[in-house]
Amino acid sequence: MKKISGNPYFNKKEGEVLVDKVLLNEILKTNSTPLIIFLENRVRNNINTFLRVFRSVFDNFQCFYSFKANFLPEICNIVQSEGLGAELIGLPELKLALKLHFPPDKIIVGGPYLPQELIEKCVQEKIKEIVVYNINDLIKINSVAKRSNIIQEICLRINAQKYGSKLGILLNRLNVIQLKKIINECKNLKVTTLLSHYSTQMNNFELFVKNVNILLDSTKVLFDAGIKIDNINLGGGFPEAVIMPENQLRELATKINSLINNFEIKFKNIYFDPGRYLVGDAGLLIAKIIKVTEDRWIFLNIGNHICPKFAKSSIRFYNATKIEQPHKFKTSIAGIIPTDQDVLAKDYFFTNDLKEEDLVVLTNVGAYNLTFSNRFPYLLPNIILVKDQTVTNIFNPSVNRDFSIN
Repeated sequence: MKKISGNPYFNKKEGEVLVDKVLLNEILKTNSTPLIIFLENRVRNNINTFLRVFRSVFDNFQCFYSFKANFLPEICNIVQSEGLGAELIGLPELKLALKLHFPPDKIIVGGPYLPQELIEKCVQEKIKEIVVYNINDLIKINSVAKRSNIIQEICLRINAQKYGSKLGILLNRLNVIQLKKIINECKNLKVTTLLSHYSTQMNNFELFVKNVNILLDSTKVLFDAGIKIDNINLGGGFPEAVIMPENQLRELATKINSLINNFEIKFKNIYFDPGRYLVGDAGLLIAKIIKVTEDRWIFLNIGNHICPKFAKSSIRFYNATKIEQPHKFKTSIAGIIPTDQDVLAKDYFFTNDLKEEDLVVLTNVGAYNLTFSNRFPYLLPNIILVKDQTVTNIFNPSVNRDFSIN
């Protein structure tokens, strides 16, 4: 067998495509395209790799899965069974995490918008931390915590000052003065953690260095103002696991640990919130060619509504019908949304022979493609979960209607 797209659970064998231990042709006997496939063993493999690496490097490491990468209950349930915590941005995700039995002390919740109902649910369930992007949200959280007679732990999201980003708290002199005043007045809050998330698809050590330095510099600013920070959260930003193999991940973790150990202030815990790394390459999208033009444009029966550019996935395209043929001929790939903007790839290396009805596999679509997808008026694809030789249908649009959480 030979791996396709570097994924050990996606192979070609004797001219056939093997999805874990099931032939793709067998799957398609009972499923039509477009079809999304998730590889359970790949999710578990990625989780175990991430935990093994970071636990061996950090003495005080904790990991929280970013639900926004993929909030399908079946995927989140796999994550929960491996012992990870949950990083959430809203009430629907919080309700799902609690339903799936994520322990409240392993849940962190927050984002740019903290509605009253979300704050009350967090306090009621005694979740670990509420992540705050806006200083004034501290006052609202304190009021709810005071009524419940608890001390709510808080994580402050710091503005990374990247590309004019407006997300998070900018620690200039006036904001620090205001922050200290509010903290002193809010007796039912305890600021424990600083969070900075620099970017996505960071396959460059220098980007992680910038993120670490932002957190360390911010910690020093707050320390000098009399605000003590116990933990730092470096967010996620990791690429798909096939893009960052284990040896590279270990080198990255070791360098990050060295930077933190050389800092003058010591931390109780170091948090990471991976999403894409854990599930990105565990997702496959099976489509078919519906049109071929003379200038080597092919049209698939999917488009950016279900495979959005906004997801920023490292998508790879393979002709599954002719998987043994060399993929070295420039081909452009378009979708079915009636606009010239629905281009999936230009001048992509593909097979020379192009035929309507050929099956095309898109790899690395497990993260953000569903969460950023939109409801263009086409039927949503079936979604199946494959583990070894077992195939389980986890979403049927004719029955389930929608995969959103509520």
